[in-house]
Amino acid sequence: MHKLTDSILDKFSMDFLRNQVLKNAYGNDDTVIAGLDPRVLLIWYLFFGLVPWFINDVVLLLGLFLFVVLTTRAARIAPLVLFLFCVGVFTQTGYLLVMALFFGGDSSLVAPLLVMTLKVAVVSLASVTVFSGLDPDRLASGLLWFGCPDQLSFSISFAYRILPVLMEEFQNILLSYRLRGNPPKKQGLIGKIRYLGYQVKLIIQAFYPLMLNTAKRSRTTVEALELKGYRYALKNPEVKKMRLAMLKVTRNDGIFIVISVIWAACSVAASAAIV
Repeated sequence: MHKLTDSILDKFSMDFLRNQVLKNAYGNDDTVIAGLDPRVLLIWYLFFGLVPWFINDVVLLLGLFLFVVLTTRAARIAPLVLFLFCVGVFTQTGYLLVMALFFGGDSSLVAPLLVMTLKVAVVSLASVTVFSGLDPDRLASGLLWFGCPDQLSFSISFAYRILPVLMEEFQNILLSYRLRGNPPKKQGLIGKIRYLGYQVKLIIQAFYPLMLNTAKRSRTTVEALELKGYRYALKNPEVKKMRLAMLKVTRNDGIFIVISVIWAACSVAASAAIV
């Protein structure tokens, strides 16, 4: 039992978390979802990110949920992201159910909470599918095609690009705290709890210097971009035209849209047949 506990704790190290996050952001370039046109994915996301909020039919929501589960599988999402998704969605629903029953509710609350859970699950999985399968540059190009401001498109792309730097900086800060600190011993259950609290305390303390270092890096990045003519490139229509020329709708995009429409239509038909 002791070896099993140590093995689980070792897997949830900082290196493991960093690898999972980077894999989800950069390690899905060879998937079916990553090969689709970013404009098609954004339109698809607008449907699965907005329409479920206006649907209250359990069967229809369940059909959409099954479809986004398949797209999430095709996008090869990192297991850690899926684990956090399950914990966040289903624990929140369970918490609401327990609190409602505690304050005098009955079993009739299960159906509304199930509808809410399916809505959140469909929108969340659609978001994870799209933004984990899109390269930062392709995502920015897709937003530019839809008329988004250049600064907004660049900000989203820059946020993706700086993610590995932030993870590395965060790990270095944690290591510096550990070198100068005196962690409690991990003997026994009480020792493990104290050690866990010590780790949480270090993580909280590391956020303030992380923000300062991020601000310094952002300033350096802005100065480098200005020296390389970033502002001129934003206002140059030829540069924008070259970026948009890289976008191309392929046969796979059409197949993906057709499958999505057929699946949604079948879900609507199944809902109507049950009613």
